[in-house]
Amino acid sequence: MINELLGIQFNIGKANLDGKVQNLAYYINEKTLIASHNEMDWKKAKGIDGVSKDDYSVNLETNIEHLVQRMKNDSYKPQPIRRAYIPKDGSKKMRPLGISCYEDKLVENVIAKILIEVYEPKFFNESYGFRPNRNCHQAVRQIIEDIQYRKVCYIVEADIKGFFDNVNHEWLIKFLEHDIADKKFINIIKKFLKAGIMEKGKYLDSERGTPQGNGASPVLANVYLHYVLDYWFAVKVKRQCKGEAYLIRYCDDFVCCFQNKWEAEEFYLKLIERFKKFGLELALEKTKILEFGRFAKENRAKRGLGKPETFDFLGFTFYCSEAGKKKFFRCKVKTSRKKFRSKVKTMKEWIKNNRIMPVGELIKKINQKLRGHYQYYGVTDNTRGVKSFQNSVKWLLLKWLNRRSQRRSYTIDTFFNGLLKTFPLLEPKINVSLFYR
Repeated sequence: MINELLGIQFNIGKANLDGKVQNLAYYINEKTLIASHNEMDWKKAKGIDGVSKDDYSVNLETNIEHLVQRMKNDSYKPQPIRRAYIPKDGSKKMRPLGISCYEDKLVENVIAKILIEVYEPKFFNESYGFRPNRNCHQAVRQIIEDIQYRKVCYIVEADIKGFFDNVNHEWLIKFLEHDIADKKFINIIKKFLKAGIMEKGKYLDSERGTPQGNGASPVLANVYLHYVLDYWFAVKVKRQCKGEAYLIRYCDDFVCCFQNKWEAEEFYLKLIERFKKFGLELALEKTKILEFGRFAKENRAKRGLGKPETFDFLGFTFYCSEAGKKKFFRCKVKTSRKKFRSKVKTMKEWIKNNRIMPVGELIKKINQKLRGHYQYYGVTDNTRGVKSFQNSVKWLLLKWLNRRSQRRSYTIDTFFNGLLKTFPLLEPKINVSLFYR
């Protein structure tokens, strides 16, 4: 779809004197919608219309032509999303997911691509979530870089309560209108925000929020937090600080680093008020200020306190440590306890439900899952974490293979020295370096 959107950069260059971009609705056309259709996953869940990619493909050109015509005469109206609930990883809690109708997915995808073209030049480097060529490991690496090589002594670990469900539509539209002059394009986004929700056969108004699962939600979330948090932090907070201050954000998860304790505490109080203004709320039980960094251990020891606290971000626990003969300070990470338990629980359920598979095929599937785990959690200093996960999987596999029938299939010896020699589990591997230097 990149070729179909090349003209957007030209439009951005021709922005109004006030910097607003025009003529964006033009790019929701036959070419971009067909490109969106080609990118769509065949396995995507169906919305309330029950239409799949296969169904829509039967009369693709006619369907796209009718869709574009409705867009042009302003009769296009997105259908309500179907709300489904999926279990949180390794938890009994359920996470809401919004599933759009197929045609709406096509439009959402194009809108998302257009917004990315408009906002990528505006977003700050401190934002890593759902952006081209950026990922979780880069965000983790940046935190380590800030803590290890800059004057960071305090961390504000924050959690936004139900962010996607509480995005204020009026503020979101104001933020978009700050940069976009195309009212037709803005109106299409408004229609999506007000499309409503179908849950268990009942229609619910969508007065606020942008549903997870909507193709444009990630970039809209980034636009919202760019103005609510990133821009405010860069222009107001950092400039008013006498010490150093840094923000690292991955979508609605973020960590703030400060040199001075009093400035961290002042920021925490201002953050509560700032979020309140824009319809957001901190989960106070998950938000804290902690002493951290290269001087934390020494300073806490002087006050008769224990070792520095830890904090979690993107599935990793960050902790103060040392390295080398001279015991240089190192900020290290490991798999967070919460994530480790949830991943083990998820693997347990999968092995339990698939234990009747032929053993060779079962272990092949498990190795695919292990590979995915190692690719994310196999980072510098986390060898023990990925090795512990593999060990947990071994014991789970032994347990559930022995429950395939009333008779035990394997002893510890025949399992470890027999089966796993024939069908070895994938060995842990450190795939990602978290250091620039």
